[in-house]
This record gives sequence, C-alpha cells and structure tokens, in this order.
Amino acid sequence: MSKASRNVILLAKIQPVVGTDSVPTVGANAILCSEPKVDPLNAQIVKRNNVLAWMGNPGSVVAAVHSTIEFEVEMQGSGVAGTPPKFGPLLRGCALGETIVAATSVGYTPVDTAHELLSFYYFLDGIKHVITDAKGTVSFDLNAQGIPVMKFKFWGFYSTPTDLTNPSGTDYSGFKDPLPINKANTTAFTLHGIALKSKSQTLDLANQVEYVNKPNFEGIQITNRMPVGSAVFEVDTLAVKDWYSVIKNGTLGALAVTHGLTAGYISGISAPKVQLTNLSYTSDQGIAHCNSSMDLQANAGRDELVVTFT
Repeated sequence: MSKASRNVILLAKIQPVVGTDSVPTVGANAILCSEPKVDPLNAQIVKRNNVLAWMGNPGSVVAAVHSTIEFEVEMQGSGVAGTPPKFGPLLRGCALGETIVAATSVGYTPVDTAHELLSFYYFLDGIKHVITDAKGTVSFDLNAQGIPVMKFKFWGFYSTPTDLTNPSGTDYSGFKDPLPINKANTTAFTLHGIALKSKSQTLDLANQVEYVNKPNFEGIQITNRMPVGSAVFEVDTLAVKDWYSVIKNGTLGALAVTHGLTAGYISGISAPKVQLTNLSYTSDQGIAHCNSSMDLQANAGRDELVVTFT
C-alpha cells in the first residue's frame, strides 16, 4: 500500500535517562515543522577485502547503525514572556542551555558539558520510527520578506520501525503564527555597529555531532562547535563602513537582531564577536549588495551565539 509523504507527525521530548525512551505524546510534544527528512537507518559498512579465486564483490559487514532527522521550525515566541517556546526542547538538544526569567525572558546559550538528549517519534502515514538519545545542531535563516526559520539536524539511536496508524489528537496550539522579516517587524538588525539593510542572514551553531560505537560505549557526542554565518546586505559608502578594512584587519564586532513587536512574541539573536572573512558583490532587485561570510567567536566563553525570547 502506498504512503502519503505529507501525512507526517513529528514528536520530540527531552530524554532525562540515557538509553530510556521518554515517550513523547501527540498532546504535549508535537512539533510543527516543515521539510522533514529522516534517514532511519544509516549503516556503517566495512568492506571485506579478501583475495578470491575469481573476480567479484567480496561482500561487507554492517558494523553499526544509527538514525538522523532534519526539519525546519518557524521561529516565534510562546506568546507569554518568560514561557519557553514549544520548540525549546529542540534548542536544548543542540547543546543550548535554557535560562528562564519569570514573566520576562527565556534565553538559550551554548553549553560545553551535560548535553541534554531527545527522544523523537516520527510517523509516516502508518509507519512509526523511534529515535532516542538524540543530539543535534541548528542554524537560523533570517531572510527579508520571509519567515524566520530554524533548521535542525539530529543524530540518534536506531530502533526497528513498526506499522502503527498515525495517532489522533495532535496539538500544535503552542506554536504561534510567525511574523515575516521586514521593516515594521524587525526592529534591530546591526553588524559591527551598523544598521544593515539586510537581504538575508544565516547563523549556524555548527555543532560537531558524532555517533560513537566502540567496546563499552555507544552514544551521540557533541565534541565541538564552530559557529559561522553569512550575510547579504546593501552596499553603502566607505564613510558609513569600510568593510574591506574590517576584513583585512580581522576586526571583531557585535551582531544583534531583534524581531517582533509585542511581549511574548519578540525574539533576539546576538553574537558579541563577529569576524567577517570575505566579501563579494551580488545584485538584488537591481541594487548592489555585499555578500560576506562570518566566524562567530566567544567573548567570555559559551556566549558566541545567544538566542532570547522576551
């Protein structure tokens, strides 16, 4: 029987205990997402290179298996200042620690140890996939006249799929309608102290995520992060900003984005030390733009990319 590719339900829940499924539910842990892509079985294959008395493939063995899952989520606050957004567990699963200030804000900052795990359920039109012990990484796409989105990828343990009818009662009510990025909704967009007329910007936490399987250990480990970004913005005079000297001299400067108008719906991204690493020209709507890549560096440590909802 054929399966409908759009008939998908994704659930995700923080997993407190290594190796123990946290059992996400449709009522409490549904994730409103787009562009889901699941590789349910990634096999590490070891070739057998035996010399045979004939030509042909000597075969291989499967040394280990794991799963990966990717998807996009709209970036919008919970609607109540100080209340974590429904996608908060996903950010926590990307080695971002959650800090709640009651009735004020929820912040996510990088952490180096004690990384949290996630359990995922992925239903594809009557086929259930379970991915446990998952950790991942995230990037943020901020494009003019577009919806701000977070792009996630997670690595986790493989479980044998089962035939199971998609559950009913999926609740997405905690996900609020997003605001597009434009002049009215995006109240601050600065880089190195300059208010950019920004066409697009991508900020990537770039966690290094590894599936490890060896005697006495199997798990997902985040071994490093190397945050990077890119920005496309209108060309202006050198008197406004000499970006060429900024790049040549390796000058560091801050980045700040504030998006949203009402408490509970305001999101912010900040990076204290941004180094632009190259620059080229491009055109959009007949207007000259700079296209630059960026390295995001820490200031006091574990602060190179901070996400806040207020």
